[in-house]
This record gives sequence, structure tokens and C-alpha cells, in this order.
Amino acid sequence: MKSMIIQGGNRLSGEITIGGAKNSTVALIPAAILADTPVQFDTVPDILDVHNLMIILESMNVHSSFTHGVLNIDPTQIIESELPSKAIKSLRASYYFMGALLGRFHKAVLTFPGGDNIGPRPIDQHIKAFKAMGAQVVEDHGTVNITAENGLHGARIFMDMVSVGATINSVLAAVRADGTTIIENAAREPEIIDVATFLNNMGAKIRGVGTDVIRIEGVDSLRSMNTHTIIPDRIEAGTYLSLAAAAGDGITLHNIIPEHLESFTSKLIEMGVKLEIGEDSIFVPASGELQAINVKTLPFPGFATDLQQPLTPLLACAKGVSMIVDTIYPQRVKHIPELKKMGLEISVQKNVILVEHSTNLHGAEVEAGEIRAGASLMIAGLMATGQTVITHADNILRGYDRIVWKLNRLNADVHIEDESGVEVME
Repeated sequence: MKSMIIQGGNRLSGEITIGGAKNSTVALIPAAILADTPVQFDTVPDILDVHNLMIILESMNVHSSFTHGVLNIDPTQIIESELPSKAIKSLRASYYFMGALLGRFHKAVLTFPGGDNIGPRPIDQHIKAFKAMGAQVVEDHGTVNITAENGLHGARIFMDMVSVGATINSVLAAVRADGTTIIENAAREPEIIDVATFLNNMGAKIRGVGTDVIRIEGVDSLRSMNTHTIIPDRIEAGTYLSLAAAAGDGITLHNIIPEHLESFTSKLIEMGVKLEIGEDSIFVPASGELQAINVKTLPFPGFATDLQQPLTPLLACAKGVSMIVDTIYPQRVKHIPELKKMGLEISVQKNVILVEHSTNLHGAEVEAGEIRAGASLMIAGLMATGQTVITHADNILRGYDRIVWKLNRLNADVHIEDESGVEVME
């Protein structure tokens, strides 16, 4: 595992460009195997998850290349094969291969996916959808075996809970199924719209994405005719907005869709953060006095669970006590004991996170238990005096595009070291 070394205390300024959305990308890559032609994606984030997904593609004889943000995938020679368990277990989004393989071959065999440990995230809604479309599912010793010997058929699926992953997986399975599939209580996230746009541009017939009812008419084939540009990453943008407000002397973020961030930016404004919001950019000047706020995470368009941890260090700058309630993942608290090591006044009481005004943050050795916890520690380290060492920094690199390069462009002092203490590229 790598470590991120931060010399904190620098005031940050400058401009950076937000990369393509991680949560779109990790679904779009499995979706590409549904195509009967090569496909190309643009503005692909350079993150570890992308490279792990490319390893999985190669195991199926699907060749891919990734250069300067452009990812080419050729699924025309795809074969059925056992997927590499190490890569599957390295990221939770590998479960999108269940829907994609089921749609392509009417069969999928995967080990249970890995990824961040942020509490229970069962795949029962995925399984329920596959069964409704005619698949048989057998779970045995950490492996899920899904088959539809007579092919998949359209179905009416009601999600018992709003789930981005289950919604996307249902779409992937249904897009080439026989007949019409209707998904009710569907998730509405922008990343789902992005995946549907990619599929529709290849000839899919998906309507209602962005609402809670999605209708899919199955088609026989999908053919890519153009490059798909991935939407900007609203979670990366929110992370840098929090950093800019906490430790910035004027930072501009480019390649942003402000509408995707309204639940987050409204909370920053409520705190007293000044934002100059343009058509596709946001400028954050140096912050003045900030006020405590209350935050409750909800499915989109509510406040994103992925942004409650990156927001936490900024809340420590506010006068008073801020409260966070994560209704999506209440156990998403790995950052709390680590932030305490750095002098941040934070606690949990009955699933309510309390953040008090904390003025004397100092460097420490801390562990990034998962992506967004790592982002929280990174922001705190940049705010703190002295050196912060974040171990298990691979978890941060999994989710943030060229993060060391971008931070250093803003006058940060950050680098990555391997287990032997040698500085390495991110």
C-alpha cells in the first residue's frame, strides 16, 4: 500500500479541471461489452478503478487502451471466461459485469465484489431484478452464478429501496432483453443518465431516466457511432470546493455542471462560503467567518453521501457545532478516529456526527480506510500544520483523477511514497 505525504499549512490558489465522473466510468466500462462494435470514451478519469476494470476486460479477450483521458474498448472478440477474482474484489462496481454479462451472454459468474468497507451494501435488489427478468441465481461460497437459459424477458421491477447500483444493473440486463422492462422507484443520479445516454446513442430505447420510473424496450444489437464524453465528477468537484473554502486563497474549478452540485453548494452558501458560479465553473474566494450547519444525506437530488466526509474538515472551521446524519450509510465513520488524531473535535452520538469548531489541526499519521474517508483526511492534512502521512493512500487514488498533480498545481506540497518510503508517481 502507498502513503500520501502532506506538508500542511500552505494557502492554496489557482485553477484545476474536474475529471470525468468515477461513478459513471465504473458503470460505462462494463456497459461497453454490450456493444457489437468498438467504443470510445473521453474525459475518463485516471484512477486505479479504471485500470482494474481494464484487467477484467482483458480476461474476456476485450482489448482496451487508455491514453490522455481517452479509453478505447473493443468487445467484438469477447469470450466467456472466469473473471479474475483479485480485480473483482478490488472494487465494488465490478458488480456491473453481472448485468452486462447477463445481457450479453445470458450468463454471469462472479465472486462477490469488494471496494470500500462503509457498512452493509447488499446486492439483493440486483438479484431481485435479474430474477424478475427470468434469470436463476445461485449464491455459493462467495460466488454468485446467474443464468437465463431461455434468455431475458421484460418485467416490471419495483425497487424496495433507492439504489444507484441496482438501477444501473437492471438497465444493463434489460437493454437487450426481449420485451419491455419498467423499473419503479429507480434512482435518479446524473451518472445513471450518463450511462443511459451512452446506451441510447448506440440504439438502446431507454426512457424516463432521471425520474423514478424508467422504461426500457429491449433491442437486438447496440452499435457505437461516436465518442461518449463522460460527465464531470460532482463528488470530485465537491471535494475541491470543500478544500477551497477551508484552505484556499482563491481557487477556480473548471468542467463543472452546477446543477449537479446544488444540494452541496447550497450548504456551503448557508455556512457563509462565497461562490461565484458560472456556466461550467465555480470560483471560491478566501473564506471569512463561517457558521455551523446541519447536513442530512439523501438520494439525489439530496445531499450526496459521498460528500459528507470531504465536507467534515470544512465544518471544523465553522463557529458552533455542525451535525451530520448519513441516512444512506450510517456506518460511514472511518474518518472520525483518524481526524481526532489531527486535533479535530468530532464525535458520533446515535448515528449523528457532531463537528465542533477546531482551530489547531496538526499533522499525524492516519489511515485512509476508504476513498471518501481518505479525501477527508487529505483536506485536514492540507489545513494542518506540520506533516501528515496518510497510509493506504491507494484508496484515495482509486477515486480521484491525478489528485497529487492537481493539488500541487494549487501550491500544495504533496507526494506519494511506496511501502519502502521511495517517492513514486501516483
